[in-house]
Amino acid sequence: MARIAGVTIPSDKRIVIALTYIYGVGLTTSKKILSQAEVDENIRTKDLNDDQVNNIRVLLEKNYRLEGDLRRDKISNIKRLKEINSYRGSRHAKNLPARGQRTKSNSRTVRGNVRRTTGSGRRTLTKT
Repeated sequence: MARIAGVTIPSDKRIVIALTYIYGVGLTTSKKILSQAEVDENIRTKDLNDDQVNNIRVLLEKNYRLEGDLRRDKISNIKRLKEINSYRGSRHAKNLPARGQRTKSNSRTVRGNVRRTTGSGRRTLTKT
């Protein structure tokens, strides 16, 4: 089992996919790192030797912000937007879409506005 950036990488998956379990590493970044470390993308994580794991770890930690640091940066950026009272910050504070998406027909569940199409939510009248 390989541990990189505090994350245990799954051992039965291909290394190119297993690296994406690290927060901040996507498929493109994973491929780039593996080509720099000269590791085959199709090899399984359990088949890597210690040198290869160390090369990947060094490249990732030296060149990229990962896991806790990246999460902290993301949260601080959103907090900064809220503090300066920007429009995007106010949208984040209200849990609404911040990038111009429409809210009339989409993002209903986020807003808590779940519409019923039939009268199933209404009270039925009973005869006495």
